Amino acid sequence: MKSDANVCGSRSDRAGVSIVVPCFNEEAALAHLQDRLKAARVLLERKYVVQLILVDDGSTDNTGKRIQEVFADEANCIFLQHPVNLGIGAAILSGVRSASTEIVCSIDADCSYDPCALPKLISMLSPGVDLVTASPYHPEGRVVDVPGWRVLVSKAASFLYRRVLRQKLHTYTSCFRVYRRSSILQVNLRRRDFLAVAELIGKLDLQGAVIVECPTILRTRVHGDSKMQTSRVLLRHLYLLTELLGLRLWHVLFGRPRPFVRAFDLKES
Repeated sequence: MKSDANVCGSRSDRAGVSIVVPCFNEEAALAHLQDRLKAARVLLERKYVVQLILVDDGSTDNTGKRIQEVFADEANCIFLQHPVNLGIGAAILSGVRSASTEIVCSIDADCSYDPCALPKLISMLSPGVDLVTASPYHPEGRVVDVPGWRVLVSKAASFLYRRVLRQKLHTYTSCFRVYRRSSILQVNLRRRDFLAVAELIGKLDLQGAVIVECPTILRTRVHGDSKMQTSRVLLRHLYLLTELLGLRLWHVLFGRPRPFVRAFDLKES
């Protein structure tokens, strides 16, 4: 993994917050992303020192070059680049590892969740909470103009995760989250792609972590194209659910968590 750091900004007594943005072929969305991040920073910087971490996950278009052009004047901004596409899970983990703050957020580059909702999510990361996830399927959340088949797949997966995991959430698959960095770095993930998002919540749950959800609005993508390959997503969720169920049964039968399989190593790629 190649890392180009361009960090600036002054020290402050305010708490730090890092925002990780995984990008794969998002050239068309970068101007909109910059606009929404500027609006979010205005809100966040009333209370926090904000660090941006933009991860080009092996894009095949001009995303890598355009990121550095569009965000060249942004204060306290780090650019990371994977030489090949590793997947959104790997990109988020790269950003979390590079963050210099205990509070780390991840957002979608297409801003289907408005980054201006981050202050609300961050406020819910109270002592003892390890992860806060956006939840459009919460009774107080909302979905706007997202294709029905995509919502159906996501809701079906969430229904199944509720049957397997301890904490009964409405949404398990959102990438729009706030993490306690020290908790996330202890989780071994086998997956690098979109399934890593659900795997992270599942393994945190099995380790006894506390996860809460924040009602949020999910809107359809306006710029660029979705990278999710939906034809096999539900089947792959079923495979992950089987793995998580086995881990939970091990805990129930033997009274201790089963050691997780070694996590993938970004250096191996």
